[in-house]
Amino acid sequence: MIDKIKYWLNLSDYDIETAVAMQKSKRYLYVGFMCHQAIEKIFKAYFIHLKNEGAPFSHSLSYIAKKGGFYKEFSEDQKNFIDQIEPLNIEARYPSHKERLLKSLSKEKCQEILINTKKLQEWIKLKL
Repeated sequence: MIDKIKYWLNLSDYDIETAVAMQKSKRYLYVGFMCHQAIEKIFKAYFIHLKNEGAPFSHSLSYIAKKGGFYKEFSEDQKNFIDQIEPLNIEARYPSHKERLLKSLSKEKCQEILINTKKLQEWIKLKL
């Protein structure tokens, strides 16, 4: 299971780096998407760490955290952040949602999402 945890950790780190690259290139839609991906993957690493079994096949952050039994560990701010980025996975994928989503993702908003993603990722890394 240690190899699977490392696998998800490495992917999470890669997705953070990609989110930073998207921020620099002003592709704000994909900043949110990659931040969601980074959190999803760190959640899967933590799930495996806690449960010693494969992570669920889901993109839902709250589902993975609840099924892993660690949702209750989050502060209210962390739960609010999870609620904020949860839809970025689906909405970024479908053209009908992209226009509306693009209007809500400014440079400043994406910077805030990146900062909060890094904080949550680091918080979980400390628990691994």
